[in-house]
Amino acid sequence: MSSALQPSTRQDAGPDATVTYDPENYRPGRTITAWEPENEVFWRSVGRKVANRNLWIAVPALLVAFVVWQVWSVTATNLKDVGFSFSTSQLFWLTAIPGLTGGTARILYTFLGPMIGQRRFTALSTVVLIVPLIWLGIAIQDTSTPYGVMVVIAALCGIGGANFASSLANIGFFFPKKEKGNATGINGGLGNLGVSVVQLLTPIVITFSTIAIGTAQHKKDGTPVYLQNAAFLWVPVLVVLALIAWFGQNDLKVASTPFSRQKVIFKRKHNWLMTWLYVGTFGSFIGFAAALPLLIKTTFPAYSVATYAWMGPALGALARWAGGWIADKLGGAKVTIISFVGMALSIIGVINFLPAGGDSGNFYGFFGCFLAAFFFSGVGNGSTFRQIPVIFRNQHLKGLTAGTPEYAKALKQAEMEAGAVTGFTSAIAAYGFFFIPAMFANFAVTSAMWGFVAFYVSCIVVAWWFYARKGAEAPS
Repeated sequence: MSSALQPSTRQDAGPDATVTYDPENYRPGRTITAWEPENEVFWRSVGRKVANRNLWIAVPALLVAFVVWQVWSVTATNLKDVGFSFSTSQLFWLTAIPGLTGGTARILYTFLGPMIGQRRFTALSTVVLIVPLIWLGIAIQDTSTPYGVMVVIAALCGIGGANFASSLANIGFFFPKKEKGNATGINGGLGNLGVSVVQLLTPIVITFSTIAIGTAQHKKDGTPVYLQNAAFLWVPVLVVLALIAWFGQNDLKVASTPFSRQKVIFKRKHNWLMTWLYVGTFGSFIGFAAALPLLIKTTFPAYSVATYAWMGPALGALARWAGGWIADKLGGAKVTIISFVGMALSIIGVINFLPAGGDSGNFYGFFGCFLAAFFFSGVGNGSTFRQIPVIFRNQHLKGLTAGTPEYAKALKQAEMEAGAVTGFTSAIAAYGFFFIPAMFANFAVTSAMWGFVAFYVSCIVVAWWFYARKGAEAPS
């Protein structure tokens, strides 16, 4: 047992012996110098409480980061109504651009998070999101704001999506193997709910003059709206969450890793294979969430975006939690394959209900199949993230004996690589936020949908061959 984990009181009295740990070493705001979640005594006495505290502070911070990331998915649907002269293609690009910057920033955040620490990085990455929100709230009040300025603001809002990579990578260090799937499912799933929160609340809060700062915009029928509320509402929330993270979370010394050690993941085959799979699950979830509001408005204009758009992301976010939990019980690879089969069938259903020729399509069939796609993508999000630590743990610990120095060293290396891979896969998958709306902006909707189906088939093959079949290289 490492010195930092030495018990403050120990009674060796046969089977009833007890071990206690000094809570001062694990209080909020401290850097924890040693952490052994696989040690049952440590986990039951102090580990679980500290891990859960850090998790439940991370969740709302991540949720609001997703709000910032996705604020353009619903803001863009209102711009024409208040006098902005942007084309439909330009609006799709405004919803896509945050995905491009979010994915790119995630790559950086993946490696910065473990280097700086969960507590400090959560606080800092949360508070910086105030800048694009204030700028958005100001710019959106003036219909003469150039499109280029809106593009820059959308790009800065995309930084909110980067928080996911650092949050998931860091939280994974706090929990033992048997609870990683559930913990990352909670963090990722409830964090993903930020997509639904912004799509549900924005149509409501933009009508409130009592909380408005600035001037009203007017729709074509003369109805006043306050689009800036969608941005300004979250500024004080971000300040509070940043302070709670700063004073309430912990930095783990074991999670502090320089990039020179983390970069080894680029040589790991399973980093790239799991990235491919996670692009299929999370890339679909976040891309569909970004594109669906405008897709409804342009394809089925008789139906309210505010009424329907938030439901899919909400279902997908909650399904992620369930996917992590189910994968802990049944195995991640099996659940991942089921998710891709479900997604492929769901999108085929969406295609069949789209307007074609003289047929006006069937909105409820279209929407129901989209809900199914969101559900299966959420399940796959949870199961793939459960697979990653299992794969790297098994690869590094194969043939080693528990309790030996070699085992301890390999376990630490596995945890470090799994955390880095988790962040990197989420970074690349975030580009789905960019590519899916961009595909809808440049190709026929039906053609884009068939492309998604073909990609899901490739994911089924990868998951089965490497992780699920009998004799697979890395069963997970």
